[in-house]
Amino acid sequence: MTESDSNRQSMLESVLGAINLGTVVLDAARRVVVWNRWMSQYSGFAPEDVLGQDFFLLFPDLNGKRIASAVTQALRDNFPSVLSQTLHKAPFALFVNTAARDSGERMQQAVAVTPLEVAGLPRHCLIQITDVSVAVHRERLLRDQALELRSQTFSDGLTGIANRRHFDVAMEKEVRRAKRAGSPLSLLMIDIDSFKAYNDHYGHQQGDDTLIKVAHALANMLQRPLDLIARYGGEEFSVILPELDPVHAGMLAENMRQRIESLAIPHAQAVGTDRVTVSIGIATHTGVDLADITALLGAADRALYTAKRGGRNRVVRADAAV
Repeated sequence: MTESDSNRQSMLESVLGAINLGTVVLDAARRVVVWNRWMSQYSGFAPEDVLGQDFFLLFPDLNGKRIASAVTQALRDNFPSVLSQTLHKAPFALFVNTAARDSGERMQQAVAVTPLEVAGLPRHCLIQITDVSVAVHRERLLRDQALELRSQTFSDGLTGIANRRHFDVAMEKEVRRAKRAGSPLSLLMIDIDSFKAYNDHYGHQQGDDTLIKVAHALANMLQRPLDLIARYGGEEFSVILPELDPVHAGMLAENMRQRIESLAIPHAQAVGTDRVTVSIGIATHTGVDLADITALLGAADRALYTAKRGGRNRVVRADAAV
């Protein structure tokens, strides 16, 4: 080797050592011919441990995996591959530090496999591995923040159930769906009876606790995925019941009324009872000549008002389907 060749070799080794990604080169027999400093640092294997060795005998857990087929395609078919980071998050046993190695938490990786044409030699294969742990963590954090923001946007801060905004969005969607399918859509409007008197007597802190208990008790009675309960405002709740006819909506509403009464939350200022109760108004779209959201809300509100005026702690259904 001439001095010029030696200098180029030294330069190449320096470059490979300085590159901030894993660099592995396999020959046509899948033996390791290049193993850079980055790979040594994060794998724990020094070059002398791997150079000249069959890569998949050294790392048998990779045999039969996507990385093995990518290497075969590169060497045999001259076909490059990029492994999906979503499907192959950490194919190599690489660890960012000793603590991660002890816990078994692998580095998140992006892997590319590229065929190499080497003058005078059979085709080689370059494997490049990039540490994407920081990017993955950032993406996860952003996703969690987006979910939290969505939760705050569409959830009631006190009770944890859907808020009015969520209700409005869901109501528009379900009315459109009911019109397309010609299916019924029922709506319950629920109000805690004499709640102002309850707050005045027991205080707002206990009033908030009662709102939470009532909301959770009602929410736990909804079993179907598309059913939605929301805090409509103050002590009033609304329940959207897609594909539920007036009869079955009435049965559910009566069960809800009984459930809240059975909580036996004391209410010294209630009229005609000694516990917290609710009044419920029901309205239903028939699925034929559907009215708009305002008409459905209005019908349910009127039914609720009739229940209040009739003595509270009762369920009233709108006179006719909307």
